[in-house]
Amino acid sequence: MEILWILVLMLVLILIGVPVFISLGVSSVIALLLQDTSLMLIAQRMYTSIDVYNLLAIPLFIFVGEAMNTGGVTERLFGFCRMMLRHVKGSLGHVNVVASVIFAGMSGAAVADAAGLGAVEINAMRKAGFDADFSASITAASSTIGPIIPPSIPLVLYAVIAEQSVGKLFIGGMIPGLLMAGTLCVMVYIISAKRNYPVEPKATFRERWVGFKRAFPSLLTPIILLVGIFGGVVSTTEAAAIAALYSLFLGFVIHKELNLKTLYIIMKKTVISSITVLIIIGSASVMTWLVVSSGAPAAFAEFLTGLTSNRIFLMLLINLILLIMGCFLEATSIITIMVPMLLPIAQAIGMDLVAFGVIVVLNAMIGLITPPVGLCLYVSAGIAELPMSKVIKPVLLFMIPLVVVLLTISIFPQIVTFLPNLLIK
Repeated sequence: MEILWILVLMLVLILIGVPVFISLGVSSVIALLLQDTSLMLIAQRMYTSIDVYNLLAIPLFIFVGEAMNTGGVTERLFGFCRMMLRHVKGSLGHVNVVASVIFAGMSGAAVADAAGLGAVEINAMRKAGFDADFSASITAASSTIGPIIPPSIPLVLYAVIAEQSVGKLFIGGMIPGLLMAGTLCVMVYIISAKRNYPVEPKATFRERWVGFKRAFPSLLTPIILLVGIFGGVVSTTEAAAIAALYSLFLGFVIHKELNLKTLYIIMKKTVISSITVLIIIGSASVMTWLVVSSGAPAAFAEFLTGLTSNRIFLMLLINLILLIMGCFLEATSIITIMVPMLLPIAQAIGMDLVAFGVIVVLNAMIGLITPPVGLCLYVSAGIAELPMSKVIKPVLLFMIPLVVVLLTISIFPQIVTFLPNLLIK
């Protein structure tokens, strides 16, 4: 019962605007004092939680995303996708989604997609006559694809917490990510037909070839990453380092849009973003230890499985809990706090932990476009110069296909596990 009040205190602090890592830290200190446990535990747990080799991939992938956004990659990717799809109804909406799929194979961060690629997409859609609310909402929704298609920062974090294979999780995210893209494109087409959005003339072969040549060096990035990781040539962290070097090569040598000044800005943003993620991981590790040592996860699992042994019902209940959490917490906090609580339930119902990881991360990504704390929603609305109130209603339409995919893989986890089981023995 004591740990329940500590968790309530933590949530209250977060809801009143206290930074997440401080909310976690203050709640943990109070709990340790109540248990008369040495506060040295905080330093020990925080150090141990981030002293993990796989976590080195997080700052490297953040760096890749920042370098790609600054080094001219996003504009070239968008231009190539536009040449391929501009004749389809709702053209730039589809371009928005497909560009996010390609960018997902480089950075693995939803916010990087929404902020960097989103600025290019929303400005182009505005000039082409698309409504600002539609542009902002599809940009926010498509950015959620980034951490599902490999590489993925949240999947790396889940792999560390749940002690699962990063490679299997990366492969497992591919089919769900493509399903997200496909269903979003269906919604784009329906809305575009209803609003009668403009269609551009079909690009000629020469225009497409020019666009492809211009984007080709950038398109090599996800290929290098995927071949390296899935071919067993390099580890995930080593692949991230190679991608970081290649992003510098693109920016300085190929595109020539990076210089020492912009490199400093990129590194500064990378450090700030990395520290933000790692300090949350460190702070959450103390709370996780408290929760696990209290026996709460086992009790929670026993309570839920006592209600029913039906796997589908329990997965729907878990999704509901995570979606509600997504309204108030950002993705890193949800994963670090909730995964230790939910793992015993997943194991009790025989849920594959690779499939479970993709489901947890997809829930967390939907949270990024869920008000009132949807970070990608805020970013997209800011770029479109719209108040949040104007974006909430249209983004709910784009949440429908995302939730459909979430429910589908929850009911049929084989969609996630098929490729990992086929490619990795």
